[in-house]
Amino acid sequence: MPRLPHRLGLALAACLVAGPACAAKVARIDIQGVADPAVAQNVRTALSLNDELDKDLSARRLNYLLRQAERETREALEPFGYYSPTITIRRSDRDLPVGQRAEPPATDADAVDDPDDGDEAGTDGGAPAAASTTPRRDPKRTLTVDIQIVLGEPVRVRREQVDVDGPGAGDGGVREALAAFAPREGAVLDHTVYEAGKKRISNALLQHGYFDADLASHRVEVTRADFAADIDLRWTTGERYRLGEARFQQDPKPIIRDDLLQKLVNWEPGAPYDAAKLDRLRRSLVALDYFGLVDVSALPENASERTVPVEVSLSPAPRSIYTVGASYGTISGPGVNLGVERRYLNSLGHKALAQLDYAKDRKALTLQYKVPAFAWLDGWYTASLQAVDEVNPYINSRRVEFVASRSGQYNDHLNLLASLHVLRERWLINVADDGEGGLSPLPYRYGSYVFPALEATYVDVDDRLDPRRGAGGTLLLRGGRGGADGNTTFLQVHARVQWFHGFDADSKLILRGEAGHTFSGSFLDLPPSLRFYAGGDRSVRGYDWHEIGPRVEVDGDVYYTGASNVVTASVEYERYFKGPWGAAVFVDSGSAFEGKRPDMHTGVGFGVRWRSPVGPVRIDIARGLKSPDSPFTLHFAIGADL
Repeated sequence: MPRLPHRLGLALAACLVAGPACAAKVARIDIQGVADPAVAQNVRTALSLNDELDKDLSARRLNYLLRQAERETREALEPFGYYSPTITIRRSDRDLPVGQRAEPPATDADAVDDPDDGDEAGTDGGAPAAASTTPRRDPKRTLTVDIQIVLGEPVRVRREQVDVDGPGAGDGGVREALAAFAPREGAVLDHTVYEAGKKRISNALLQHGYFDADLASHRVEVTRADFAADIDLRWTTGERYRLGEARFQQDPKPIIRDDLLQKLVNWEPGAPYDAAKLDRLRRSLVALDYFGLVDVSALPENASERTVPVEVSLSPAPRSIYTVGASYGTISGPGVNLGVERRYLNSLGHKALAQLDYAKDRKALTLQYKVPAFAWLDGWYTASLQAVDEVNPYINSRRVEFVASRSGQYNDHLNLLASLHVLRERWLINVADDGEGGLSPLPYRYGSYVFPALEATYVDVDDRLDPRRGAGGTLLLRGGRGGADGNTTFLQVHARVQWFHGFDADSKLILRGEAGHTFSGSFLDLPPSLRFYAGGDRSVRGYDWHEIGPRVEVDGDVYYTGASNVVTASVEYERYFKGPWGAAVFVDSGSAFEGKRPDMHTGVGFGVRWRSPVGPVRIDIARGLKSPDSPFTLHFAIGADL
């Protein structure tokens, strides 16, 4: 049996004697001196030591990782412009058993390379450190590693030359991307910002059809001594490609006529290539709701004479949608919901819907027929008929309404709707003196109205389901003539706005506002469906539905008459703490009123938030401040704010 070299034998004997004393664990890495969370996270991710947390490490392996940490930290700071930081790394024993003594920090003599780790291997040929031949007193050491960083002066851009040569130099979208490039002269050389700016220009060239564009020069020169960087970026674009004919493929069989779908194509063959036109076609096809899969693909590799063919692959969605559900409302009582929708009745894309909402104190039947509209703006021609019977402490009303409308998507954020309404309503909410000092209900009142309405809906947010940044709102203008004698006229304007501001990934501020006014010489002749109310969900929490505003009482029953004006406002702060769960606090205020001065009612409260798979769920508890006897109210909502 060959004899082991003397020194190697001593080392093996030392480890056999020490046993588990060779092992240590790093429980935590503290990174100090870096205020930016993104920079600190990049440092932590770059550390090989971070992958070894809570693992048994030999002394040599641990010391090697500590030595590597200085280099890894330095490299992790460079993408943020810090090329000359001062880095100090310390380790300390932690959580020692009672009676054990902490060992001193590692010295240079301890920091030897691990011969078992490939490129880490190495030896100076000397004898092992004396400490390695002595058994450790603490076989279960737990260490904390502190990385202290002094960032120093960052590297700043001294010169930047970013340009495009060729036909694309005059393209508006490309020039816009060039103008938005960062970092500019004098700014810190943040490589993340630099790469994003470079990618923005490359994407603009591709989206505008410069498929032959080439990055002729891409160089960043850093002079550490001067804390300066010089950027040189230049593209040559080549000729711009053109859009070809759009070809539709419906699989497994066509359900909608091709000539109908061709009306959605918003370019003529030979037009300059623009990816925004393809995206508009895709969104128009999705909005039709005929297809479960919509794929719009440009194929520049199949271009002929720089004309790019466009392939549109479509798979039909299920033709019928059936809905069955249960409901409960504090006003309407328990109920059921039944519905059926036909996504497409024929190859012309007509749709039909029938829906029944049947609750104890509210019944509604809705019938709807829709025809796709492509002239001027994508949208729908819609005819709907709705019958509603509602009797509760707030209202006694029965109405039938026919609506003919035309909707149109003006742009990515603005949708317009023009409609004509024919309304017949019977209601009872007013009272009169019965001649004996009491009040008695008036007979039912009737009114028939014909009026047009214009509505604009604007939404510009980062996420429609759970917005954190942006704004949205609606503006409604309607007016006409009617009443019992046909001589009552009215004109209404009603606006709602919402604004979202995210402070970070887990918190945001929400501001809401509402204002409405009715111009009419005989407001009491207007039916309840044309009046304004306040109170309840999405209005002033802390008060019941429609509770705020004019009211009358008859034999203990309260009738809320509605008003010609409404104004509400809300401030809400929302924060998520762990996973999908969060909380909110809010203040709401508002009133439905007659005259010029509102009788403002304010409610305060808090709520629970849950980001469920089907949308945000909000449960709020609120209390009105108008009266010391005001009860607490519970409010529940599910779905998007907008």
